[in-house]
Amino acid sequence: MPISEVPPPLSSDAGNAPPMIRVRPPGPMSIGWAARLERCESPAFGARRQARAEVAGAEMAPIVYASGSGSNVIDVDGNRYVDLAAGFGSLLLGHDPPRVRRALQLQVDRLWMALGDLYPSDAKIALTERLAELYPAKGARVLLGQSGSDAVSAALKTAKLVTGKPGVVAFEGSYHGLDYGPLAACGLRKSWRDAFADQLNPHVTFAIYPRGERDVDESLSQVKHALEGGNVGAVLVEPILGRGGCVVPPDDFLTELRGISRRAGALLIADEIWTGLGRAGHMLTTIAAGVLPDLICLGKGLGGGLPISACIGADEVMQSWSREPSREVVHTATFHGAPLACATAIAMLDTLRSEKLEVRAAEVGARWKAALSASLSEVPGVGQVRGRGLMLGIAMGSGATALALQRSLLEAGYLVTIGGLANEVLIVTPALTIVESILGGFTGALRGLLEGPRSA
Repeated sequence: MPISEVPPPLSSDAGNAPPMIRVRPPGPMSIGWAARLERCESPAFGARRQARAEVAGAEMAPIVYASGSGSNVIDVDGNRYVDLAAGFGSLLLGHDPPRVRRALQLQVDRLWMALGDLYPSDAKIALTERLAELYPAKGARVLLGQSGSDAVSAALKTAKLVTGKPGVVAFEGSYHGLDYGPLAACGLRKSWRDAFADQLNPHVTFAIYPRGERDVDESLSQVKHALEGGNVGAVLVEPILGRGGCVVPPDDFLTELRGISRRAGALLIADEIWTGLGRAGHMLTTIAAGVLPDLICLGKGLGGGLPISACIGADEVMQSWSREPSREVVHTATFHGAPLACATAIAMLDTLRSEKLEVRAAEVGARWKAALSASLSEVPGVGQVRGRGLMLGIAMGSGATALALQRSLLEAGYLVTIGGLANEVLIVTPALTIVESILGGFTGALRGLLEGPRSA
């Protein structure tokens, strides 16, 4: 049995302290570190911060992380924050979770690197077995990657091999990563595609993502129209729109989409990179909805903080990679299935199961969503609180309001991200282990800021 499978200690409640701001962020140490970064990093990120500052009418200089534990982050100035972003939702167990740390330490003493698909490690084999078990059909197969974008690339390649068709149907507001295959299907920001349009797959059609029952017929009609062209091999969908604003589609949408795709001979690809592994209250959101996709993409939280992803599919679908033995076709890279990340992924999956964290996320998330909705219901300029599990979005009146509020929350000691088509949604994706009193503190702080002089 690989050391990565040795049962480590249970996780604890460490790292669930309230904010403690010693110096208004960003403090002088963060400013100094950020200046060093600005001198050597691609200017894209500094330019985006400047553009956001102009929109929000607020400073957007970053803080710089120094350490993290559970749901807390300490910056280089000694400020303590409640981390409600959790690595863009990737830290399902929070910072430095005990089981994952132990698995990493044990693996460090054994093997850091194997030889990928040529000579794999025992940790890689053990992980692929665990992942195949998540797909509720016998004989499931797995392709490992390093990022969610890798997983989507693997799924799109698989769909092309199976169907022979290059076309893809994706959805407005969707985000699947910025590698070339996923970028062509990115519906969140048109500008991200436009700069590279002449290098991207030209056979991508976008349908609206339904935000209510009134949108379902139009969305499905657009999908059907695209499929009628005969060249679509993949329908790529997030079961809950993540970065696009935590939009939960109507209950029958995924079922109808599954049927339409199957009748047209296209593969249904579920991007569960954000929603999967307990984040939205189930191990897999599509399976909980009664829908079995042809391919499922996982990433973000899979490695417990280390980069690893997976594309999981039915055996008959994955067999497409071996149907022409005389013509070698593979999807691999040096660090796909690296032992360190495989070991932490096993520990993360074992922790989810043993502590039933997907159930906890569903229950805690439902209570928090209700509390947020009740607290903010009479505050002007606040829209719907939406999402599921511990993947929630709070709609603001504009992108300027959301950006300014994100900054005010930082100064109050809370880390959040923003999303939506116009950056108008505050997104909160805390660790699944966070204590509810901390969430209650955020709810009160948010209402206070919205009612105070700093609200936009």
